Amino acid sequence: MKINRATPDKHNYLETLTNIAKVPKYVYFTGVLPEKRIATVAIVGTRKPTTYGREVAHALSYDLAKKGVVIVSGLALGIDTIAHKAALEASGITIAVLANSVDKVYPRTNKDLADKIIASGGAILSEYEPPTDARDYQFLARNRIVSGLSDATIVIEAAARSGTLATVAHALEQGKEVFVVPGNITSPLSAGCNALLKQGARIVTCAEDVLEVIAPNLIESQSFLPLGSTPLESTIITLLQSGTRDGDELQRQSLVTIAEFNQALTMMEINGTIRGLGGNQWTLR
Repeated sequence: MKINRATPDKHNYLETLTNIAKVPKYVYFTGVLPEKRIATVAIVGTRKPTTYGREVAHALSYDLAKKGVVIVSGLALGIDTIAHKAALEASGITIAVLANSVDKVYPRTNKDLADKIIASGGAILSEYEPPTDARDYQFLARNRIVSGLSDATIVIEAAARSGTLATVAHALEQGKEVFVVPGNITSPLSAGCNALLKQGARIVTCAEDVLEVIAPNLIESQSFLPLGSTPLESTIITLLQSGTRDGDELQRQSLVTIAEFNQALTMMEINGTIRGLGGNQWTLR
C-alpha cells in the first residue's frame, strides 16, 4: 500500500492540525483523506467497554457516519474498534490515527480492520515517519491529533484515571466541543464521564445532539422510526424502543411461540432492522 505524505498547512482537510500543540511537520497516511473539510467527530473511550458502552458507541458512530460525518478514532481495542466498524457498516468514512508509523498496524489483531478502512475510502494516519514502533508516550501524543482532526470529541465510558481523558484535555485546549455519554453512577467505567459532565461537558444521547452543534445542516427535518413488515415485527420494534433487550424477554412479551419469534428475529436482522449485541441481546439498527 502506498504511503502518502502531506503537510497540514497545505492540505485542506488537515489544515485544522495547524492549530494544535506541536504541529506535525508531516502527516503520513495510507488510503484516502477527504479533499476538503467536512464534519468530523472523534469517538474515544475504554478498551474494555460494557454492553452498554458497546451499544452506545455503535449507535452514535453508525448514525453520524450515515449522515456523512467522518469518524476518527485510534484503532485501539474496545470503543475505538467499535466506532471504526460501525462507521464502515454505515458505508461511511473513518480515519484511524496510529501511535506508530502506518507501515505497521497496532494492535496486530486490527490489521483486517485497517485494511477495510482503506478499502472503504478511509485512511490510516500517523505523524511518525516509517519505520517507527509504538512507544508509551506516543499514544498520549497521538491523542492531540485525534482531537485536532475533529470538530468534536465524544467520550464513551472512561474511568476516573483514563488515557481517554488526555484526549479530552487536548480537545479543550484546541477549543473543540466535548460531548460525553452519561453512564451508570455505580460503574467505575463511567466515573470519568460523569465527572466531565459535572464540569460542564455537553451531554450526548443521540447523533442529533452532536449535529445540532457542529453540522445542523445534516439534520433531517423529520426522522422516521423503523416499521415492521408484520404485526409481530412491529411488536418487537415497540418492545426494543421501550428498552427491552433480552431475547427471551422479547419472545415472552411478544406472546408467540419460540419458532415464530426466531423466524421474525432472523428476517429483521437480515433486513437490517435490528442487530445482535451478543448474549441474546438485541437492539434496533
